[in-house]
Amino acid sequence: MSSQEPKLVAYAWLSVAAAVVTIALKVTAYYMTGSVGLLSDAAESLVNLAAALVAVIVLRQVRRPADSRFTFGRSKAEYFSSGLEGGMILVAAAVIIVEAVMRFVRPVDVVNIGPGLAVSAVAAVLNGVVGLVLLRAGRNYRSQTLKADGTHLLTDVITSVGVIIGVGLVALTGWQKLDPIVAIIVALNIILAGVRLVREALHGLMDVSLPAEDIEKIRTALESFSHEGVRFHGLQTRVSGSASFANIDLLVPGDWSVHKGHEYAERVISAMCEQVEGLRVFVHVEPIEDPLSYDDIPAGSIPLIGIEATEPPNNDDGRSGG
Repeated sequence: MSSQEPKLVAYAWLSVAAAVVTIALKVTAYYMTGSVGLLSDAAESLVNLAAALVAVIVLRQVRRPADSRFTFGRSKAEYFSSGLEGGMILVAAAVIIVEAVMRFVRPVDVVNIGPGLAVSAVAAVLNGVVGLVLLRAGRNYRSQTLKADGTHLLTDVITSVGVIIGVGLVALTGWQKLDPIVAIIVALNIILAGVRLVREALHGLMDVSLPAEDIEKIRTALESFSHEGVRFHGLQTRVSGSASFANIDLLVPGDWSVHKGHEYAERVISAMCEQVEGLRVFVHVEPIEDPLSYDDIPAGSIPLIGIEATEPPNNDDGRSGG
């Protein structure tokens, strides 16, 4: 278990605590005013709580070391959390829209708006602070779960601000139908956030490659090891929650000893890992002169312009060899 993993769970519990407090505040604001806009805000916080509890469970799973059944660990469990949170957001949005349409058809007077909005504003500030903390932690620890939680909380803040403005306008104009209109706008914003989280989760489950900036760092590291007798090809990368993986073929002269090839590969691995934190690298050493070394380049592998071997070198007489 890495030293960062207990911290990830602690951040998830922070999200749970924030969700409980904000639910209490927003439900209080709803009962004070009777505003369906504030009700929609409270509904999103219920999703926050459910998602935060799922995050605790998932991050506990991620903490468990690799074993004979999960030989690469359980880092992909984070995508289930992100996808589930996105799905719950979409359900919450649907409930809000239904309630808002009913209120639009049959408006209900909104009362005690000033005190209710003050309570909602306190909840928004709390969500904003915790959301920024979670988002920063998610980026620092490369945790998809914490990033999803942080993104959702910040979306919730935008929602709360919109609701506060909308309900405030109800008080100023006296137009009660503005309240459900605000709720519907909030729901549409929530839907966008939910779709984004589900899409990111699906990309992760389908082994999306490392970000372009990380791939460029890997390419830079490989350039320092590439010369006339040593080349690379077949680079594949994937992100799995907080873990990252890379596979690459290292082509070396066929007369190198096993020890020399292994030593060179270890240096390549160290250089790649220095460039991308948390990267796990598998290097396949092959003889550069053997045509069979060029038959296993995987489809979709990342091209390494200038350092990639795509065909065996030829002697002056046209025969393959070293």
